[in-house]
Amino acid sequence: MDTLSYKTSYVNKETAQKEWVVVDATDMVLGRLATRVAKLLRGKYKPSFTPHVDCGDNVIIINADKVRLTGKKWNERVYYTYTGYPGGQREHTPASIMAKPNGADKLMRRVVKGMLPKNRLGAQLLSNLYVYAGSEHPHAGQSPKAIDINTLK
Repeated sequence: MDTLSYKTSYVNKETAQKEWVVVDATDMVLGRLATRVAKLLRGKYKPSFTPHVDCGDNVIIINADKVRLTGKKWNERVYYTYTGYPGGQREHTPASIMAKPNGADKLMRRVVKGMLPKNRLGAQLLSNLYVYAGSEHPHAGQSPKAIDINTLK
């Protein structure tokens, strides 16, 4: 019996095979898109997934301004921030975030960040996310492949 076949192999930063992928967010529900993007960033779709290593892909989201929310969530969902001062708690709705400059980027990052680990690894994984409101992106040199996020489980 070959016992070497039963050994668990871990991926490290040098042996991780990271790819560049493009996801089109047109008419996709924000939360469902964000869960799949978070799994791509984490590397959970890969057979060589290692929980404590950045082994996920670099994800480019285009058309982030065309994402949709169901029901009345554009105006009734509330995100809170705190300035650090007394009385400094602020409320933001998705509609108010999207109205600001780079609003699609800020909203998408906020939702995906909540689905990543709350530690240094999560912050490192979030830096592999690139969000653009239009259909153009400056990462053509990395030759990213376009994937259909709905086919991922």
